[in-house]
Amino acid sequence: MEDVQKGPVEIEALLRQRRSVRGFRPDPVPYNVLNAVFAQAQLAPSNCNVQPWIVHVVSGAKADDVRTQLKRHVMSGAAAGPDFPLTGSYPGEYRTRQIGAAVALFEATGVARDDKPARMLSMLRNFEFFDAPHALFLFMPEWAGWREAADCGMYAQSLMLAMAAHGIGSCAQGALSHYASFIKPLLGVPDDHKLLMGMSFGYEDTDHPANAARTSRACVDQAVTFHH
Repeated sequence: MEDVQKGPVEIEALLRQRRSVRGFRPDPVPYNVLNAVFAQAQLAPSNCNVQPWIVHVVSGAKADDVRTQLKRHVMSGAAAGPDFPLTGSYPGEYRTRQIGAAVALFEATGVARDDKPARMLSMLRNFEFFDAPHALFLFMPEWAGWREAADCGMYAQSLMLAMAAHGIGSCAQGALSHYASFIKPLLGVPDDHKLLMGMSFGYEDTDHPANAARTSRACVDQAVTFHH
């Protein structure tokens, strides 16, 4: 009975442990740990078991090169080149949640709401991978649609929970998909692979002020309707 009770407790602990880390230590995750984490993520479900995720991981000198070139490209004022349309403004309660997340981050890092230069620097940290030693870019094949995007979302969550189980912090980033047309040549990725999202990961810098930010979640009854 003790083992039966232990499982739900461990899952809840992992779900609560996983959050968006925006400040990382420079020391890399050992390759054997990374290999184990990505092997566990392969257990994620997918429609008809097609497993449509295609993942490119950058580490070390390659991560430094990509982050440097990507940040320079963004700062040049280059237009975004995403593979999927960018989300416009969020309506209603979704906009409220978005603002709440931004406020939590800005309060933690001391960025004033009207300080546009500081807000720009905060945004640019996305393209520096928040100083993480590793980042990944998650692609789908050209034929894939919304169902396969859902599969990739389940893969990403499985990966982040596996990382959390190994003491690795992560931050899923839509921003890293905004410049897909620039990123693909840097990684040697063919154009018929479509960039859905990115993720920075490594060991959390617990002293970084951004990691003090916390966001809330809607109540179950706001998201779920039970039919009997």
